[in-house]
Amino acid sequence: MAMMMGGRPGFRSLVNDGSAKGARLSPGLLRRVAGYARPHWRSILFFLLVTSLSAGIVVANPLLLKAIIDQGVAAGDTSLVAWLALAVGLLALAEAGLGLTGRWLSARIGEGVIYLLRTQVFAHVQRMPLAFFTRTQTGSLISRLNTDVVGAQRAITSVLQSVVSNLISTVAVIVTMIALSWQITLVALLLVPLFVLPAKLIGRRLATVANDGMRLNAEMSSLMTERFNVGGAMLVKLYGRPEEENAGFAHRAAQVRDIGVRQTVLSALLFTLIGLITALATATVYGVGGTLVITNAFDLGTLVALTTLLTRLYGPLTALSNVHVEVLTALVSFDRVFEVLDLRPMIEEREDAVALPEEGLSVEFDHVSFRYPSAAEASLESLELSPTTETADETQVLSDVSFSAAPGEMVALVGPSGAGKTTLTHLVTRLYDPVEGVVRVGGVDLREVRGASLRERVGVVTQDAHLFHDTIGANLRYARPEAGDEELRAALRAARLGHLLDALPDGLDTVVGDRGYRLSGGEKQRLAIARLLLKAPSVVVLDEATAHLDAESEAA
Repeated sequence: MAMMMGGRPGFRSLVNDGSAKGARLSPGLLRRVAGYARPHWRSILFFLLVTSLSAGIVVANPLLLKAIIDQGVAAGDTSLVAWLALAVGLLALAEAGLGLTGRWLSARIGEGVIYLLRTQVFAHVQRMPLAFFTRTQTGSLISRLNTDVVGAQRAITSVLQSVVSNLISTVAVIVTMIALSWQITLVALLLVPLFVLPAKLIGRRLATVANDGMRLNAEMSSLMTERFNVGGAMLVKLYGRPEEENAGFAHRAAQVRDIGVRQTVLSALLFTLIGLITALATATVYGVGGTLVITNAFDLGTLVALTTLLTRLYGPLTALSNVHVEVLTALVSFDRVFEVLDLRPMIEEREDAVALPEEGLSVEFDHVSFRYPSAAEASLESLELSPTTETADETQVLSDVSFSAAPGEMVALVGPSGAGKTTLTHLVTRLYDPVEGVVRVGGVDLREVRGASLRERVGVVTQDAHLFHDTIGANLRYARPEAGDEELRAALRAARLGHLLDALPDGLDTVVGDRGYRLSGGEKQRLAIARLLLKAPSVVVLDEATAHLDAESEAA
């Protein structure tokens, strides 16, 4: 909040490193941002009304104080003093109520924008092909859903509140001060640079330190995440050196400690300077104003009103000096979110897509050639850790492949590692589209098939069976949400996991752990096979799905 409370300006409005100043925003960005605010137009109008009323109270209180002193105390009218004091108290209550209402409206608008952006980005990312996820750094993508979405929220809420609230308050205070005494107002405005300069200089340095702190904290968190997940912990125990691991973490933790101390010192310095300048400004106004009172230029109540208004002038003015950077920074976040939303999926379902036939599904590869898409085709450079330039020859995997599998027929594909066996399974499930040729299931080109129909009729078990950090039952029901417990048990028995289920005290409610690490490799694969059996697809694709099984289980 960029209001001044007792002479102290809002922290965030003073802290901005100006890094967004040189940013180039997309054409039409403001119009697009306005589209997200449009559904909340009633709340925004109500917010503007509340803010305007709050600004009116800001100047009303000092005027009441003036009346108490000049017309009540000086005239010895105790009744008037009592009524005016009651009015001051009621206005204070009204100001508190309007403040809470404004914050509620701000939160309502902001959280609504966050919800809409997050759900849109999540749904859009779900539509992206596998190539997008193989190239994208997961942390960068999640950051768009968290950090940038929250930054975008500020463009509509915090910045709106800062601009509107501070602008209305500043105009109201200055106009009232001029009406009371143009001389004191001139002195007060001449002191404004003393507030703006520390906010600019120390605030910019403080923002840089704060950004460095967030980066160092993120690096330390990333290190902990890598070492504390099951795979990372196992690798450290097998190959790691505890002393070096501890020393590496201690170094990062020390950096976080040192940057935290610097941030605290700079914050204290900034607020100490602002408080000192506020005290000096108040003393100056009392000195000049006191002289004018003695010479009967105006009354004592006017001086008290002016000094009270003074405490409500510098905070909004200082915040408004940074508002253009604040707005631009928030718009950059919007731009980064829109960058993801504007990335079109390489694989899209046609409007006239058809369902696969009910029975007798064959699989046919007709002169299929395939190369993996480049970064420019599948992803965003800003979401990749180290973008690389690749040629078509480097990503070419399949060339003129033709074969077919008739209904009821089992076809095995054999070849060395890297020959393209897994790529073929990806083409059958349309995780990718071929560059040349056609892949047909049931005689239908997969580019003409509805995605839901393909997922229903074709099932896959991969070599590295992925399990969610959830129960056995929840992992199985991912294939058929409506399946009952007995159906789940039948699928587990068919996958030769009946004995495991009987041995587990929680049965289907047993949590499998991160990526299923509480189960053995063979148990994970059999659980994945049970999930496939529960789905009962017409076409089954096994990508070395029995690699972790013993010979007896594999034969079964």
